[in-house]
Amino acid sequence: MAYLALDTSTEHLSLALSHDGAVIAHDWHVGQRHAEQTLPRLEALLAEAGVARADLQGVAFGMGPGSFTGLRIGCGIAQGLGFGLGIPVIGVSTLEALAQGTNADKVFACLDARMQQVYVACYLRTDAGWQEVGEALVCNPDAVPVPDDKGWIGAGSGFAAYGDILSARLGDRLAGTEADRFPLARDVLALALPRFAAGLGRPAHEATLVYLRDKVALKTHERPAK
Repeated sequence: MAYLALDTSTEHLSLALSHDGAVIAHDWHVGQRHAEQTLPRLEALLAEAGVARADLQGVAFGMGPGSFTGLRIGCGIAQGLGFGLGIPVIGVSTLEALAQGTNADKVFACLDARMQQVYVACYLRTDAGWQEVGEALVCNPDAVPVPDDKGWIGAGSGFAAYGDILSARLGDRLAGTEADRFPLARDVLALALPRFAAGLGRPAHEATLVYLRDKVALKTHERPAK
């Protein structure tokens, strides 16, 4: 059985394929070129694994939050495969994928949301999987929720963009940071596989995205003074 995962929520393009118990995964920094690069690289991945499109049993994708355009491209490709092949799709939170990629049990997942804001969510590792503590949200770096206890690992581009502000806000709650981490398809796949096995895949037309923010750009008068 073969399952595909993709994440296009950041400036990286990430693909992963599970086939006969093995996982092949590749990641590239593509900037804003997801639209032109995703399908060719997807076809190359299938060829590398010796898997035909018709062999796919399901497709997982990073459902956000993240780049509006990138998310739509990833969801559109997942839906196209789902419709064309008659297979289920599963959307996975990009923030949960960040947590999955770490070796930590307590993860403060934080992505740069542009516009001087960040996407954040806190996750605890449990025997049943990741437990989200509170709701994922978008906010200013100096207003992120502060966990009640210590030992959290900060993960994601939010710490690369606003590390000083976040460190000042979170203080001794942070045990370390992984600022260069981004959502990976291999982690999206790892989270999705047990959900496919549990029958939680959805028809392609039910694929949804999580934006957290419905505004793409600031108007001129809303931009901070330089």
